[in-house]
Amino acid sequence: MKLNGEQSLPCDIDRAWELLLDPDVLQACIPGCESLTRHSAESFSAVVAIKVGPVKARFTGDVVLSDLTPPYSCRISGKGAGGIAGFAEGGATMSLVAEGEGTLLRYNVDAQVGGKLAQLGARLIDSTAKKLAQEFFQRLEVQITELA
Repeated sequence: MKLNGEQSLPCDIDRAWELLLDPDVLQACIPGCESLTRHSAESFSAVVAIKVGPVKARFTGDVVLSDLTPPYSCRISGKGAGGIAGFAEGGATMSLVAEGEGTLLRYNVDAQVGGKLAQLGARLIDSTAKKLAQEFFQRLEVQITELA
């Protein structure tokens, strides 16, 4: 699965970078995120419960940040296991560009799923991923506004 896009954020680039790497903000923004724990500046563990079509899964996994160029870009890699539902792994590049008083976030995601999730078909997985990304950005805008 591949997903890419861009999103305007209503804050300056330094604030956007800070919020996008804050575990509390991310936990509030990631749909279904039950916990997000920072282990170091570059690593987190997470528990996320999601529903893709008829399959409900609770994933536990690890996330690693690399290629950090604050406040402009980084790579996010992760993998998680969802029991009998299967697994997910992949990565994303994220770049931030100052845009007036706001920030433009560009992202490219490449992920693979296995197990029951893979049996659902690419169209359902892609549409669910797009919906989850949209929900993430809606929640992020709320967080930016509330924490301003």
